[in-house]
Amino acid sequence: MEFVWVVPRCELFAKSTPHGLLALPADELEGRFLATGRDFGFFVERRYAETQPELKQVIPYVAVCKGDTVLTLTRLSTQGEKRLHGKRSIGVGGHINPCDSPDVFPAACLRELHEELVLPDGDLLLTPIGLLNDDTTEVGAVHVGLVYKLDASDFDVSVRETSAMAGDFVALSELEALAATDDSPFETWSTLLIRSGALRSCAPATSL
Repeated sequence: MEFVWVVPRCELFAKSTPHGLLALPADELEGRFLATGRDFGFFVERRYAETQPELKQVIPYVAVCKGDTVLTLTRLSTQGEKRLHGKRSIGVGGHINPCDSPDVFPAACLRELHEELVLPDGDLLLTPIGLLNDDTTEVGAVHVGLVYKLDASDFDVSVRETSAMAGDFVALSELEALAATDDSPFETWSTLLIRSGALRSCAPATSL
């Protein structure tokens, strides 16, 4: 039985519900959403949360970049989320679990990065990008993405979970061309993030 961190939709999106990427600098992301997520969030059984669109499961979602290339992952059939099998993704991340307490957001972000990728030890500099939301799909309706960019220009990166994912670095211009098509090969969040252009200009990085 897995428990995941959720935030009531009415608290997270008290004024309006965004669609796609809501780009926010670090201070605004903290003030408008992360503080609310800490104050009103709680753990609930994942199986229950998946059927409750009034609850948003917060998912750390990190794009790993080297220069003008982005780590692009393909989810294999052995991966747990069947609805995403075969889809390509530029986001590394997953659910926030009780082991990430007490500071759930940075802890979950780092845990997911190290679980899915082979990375150097020590601090990682992540640039906050904002929130990803898409209520038009079954998966998106019960999740919200907490989006960061990791600059991996100075170290090697490889996929750790080779049984669940395959990955390589692809030019951002190529990803933009693919995401612009009607039959984008990417999962919805990745399509929205690539189309937003946010990976080309970001706020200053923060150390986690």
